[in-house]
Amino acid sequence: MHNDTITIPLFPLHSVLFPDGLLPLRIFEPRYLDMVSQCLKQDALFGISLIYDGKEVGEAALTHNIGTMAKIVDWDKEENGLLVIKVVGQQKFKILSQETKKNQLIEAKVELFPSEDSATLTPEYQVLSDLLEQIIQQLGNIYPQISLDYNNAHWVSYRLAELLPISLVQRQKLLELSDPAQRLAILKQSFRD
Repeated sequence: MHNDTITIPLFPLHSVLFPDGLLPLRIFEPRYLDMVSQCLKQDALFGISLIYDGKEVGEAALTHNIGTMAKIVDWDKEENGLLVIKVVGQQKFKILSQETKKNQLIEAKVELFPSEDSATLTPEYQVLSDLLEQIIQQLGNIYPQISLDYNNAHWVSYRLAELLPISLVQRQKLLELSDPAQRLAILKQSFRD
């Protein structure tokens, strides 16, 4: 089976977006204001990828090759002109090639990974699902746009990866794994270390 290849605008960040994850963003640079405006008009997605060299502002940064498609689910313009958006992670992608435009916006040719089917959480990781449920109850309803699925190994592993206090590099490594059991095993091991 061949995965879809598309060209998308890329938003390099010092954040990792996971499928079904919610990420609030404050947009002020003209290139990203234009990008978000186009995405809103066309109901289009853009890509978010973790920066490994460079900054979020100024010249285009270098990013990891695996990222996540982002769908804008809410937006608001503040009095100072700042745009505040919320995005929900969709499919993961792999960057095949990229081009930096004159305005420093990166356009990337990406291969989309297939959507991940639900994977039943096995009993050995029930303790992680219980922990996640406690965290989400303590934080309040932080996922109003998505349904909670404590029996889905993908969903539980991604939510823990974004909520636990781990490094961005660790988050990126967890994003890159396709097997939820591997992600859960690494997360479970991190409690023992």
